[in-house]
Amino acid sequence: MASSSSGIVAGLTAAALATVGFLAWQASATVPAALTGKPVPSASPAASKAPRDKRNPTALPAGSGTGERVVYSVDDDRVWLVGAGNAVRRTFEVTPGTVDPAPGVYHVTSRSNAVTGTDGTPIEHVVRFTSVDGVTIGFSAAVGSAAPAPEEAPRTGGIRETRADGDAMWRFATIGRKVVVIP
Repeated sequence: MASSSSGIVAGLTAAALATVGFLAWQASATVPAALTGKPVPSASPAASKAPRDKRNPTALPAGSGTGERVVYSVDDDRVWLVGAGNAVRRTFEVTPGTVDPAPGVYHVTSRSNAVTGTDGTPIEHVVRFTSVDGVTIGFSAAVGSAAPAPEEAPRTGGIRETRADGDAMWRFATIGRKVVVIP
C-alpha cells in the first residue's frame, strides 16, 4: 500500500509543478513590454548620441526623453533625476559595473532595500531596470567600504552611487519609473 500512496503523491506533485510552470509562463507572456526590463526602441535619434552642453556638462542632455524619468549616460557616468516639467531634481556621477545596458528606454522592474552585490559588497537601495546576458543592471549604493577584489572579477551590472545619491534614487525611482539610457 505504501508504494501506491507514494505514486499518487508523486503524480500529484508532478501535476502541481506542471500547473505552476504553465501559469508562470502564461504570466510572463502577458507582462507589458514596458515592465519586462527589455529596452523599448527609442522613437527619436537621441539614443545615438544626445547633444551635450559643453559649457555646462551637468546640464540635462537634449533629446533625453520627456516626462518624469531617470536619465543615465553610459559615456559620461552621470545620472539625472528628472521631475515634472523636465526639471532636473538632482544630477550626480556614478561608477558603472563591468556590463553596460544598451541605449534605450526601460522601466524600473524591481527594488531591494539591502542585499549583497555580485562582487560581495553589501549594498542598499537597489533599483533594477534590465539585464544583459544574465547580468542584472541597476543602481545601488555601497554600505561601508568596498569588498576586496576577488582574484577573478565577476561581471557586474551595479551602477554605484554615493549613499546620499542612492537615497534620492530610492525615493524617486519606484516600480515602473522610466529609465532612459543614453550613450
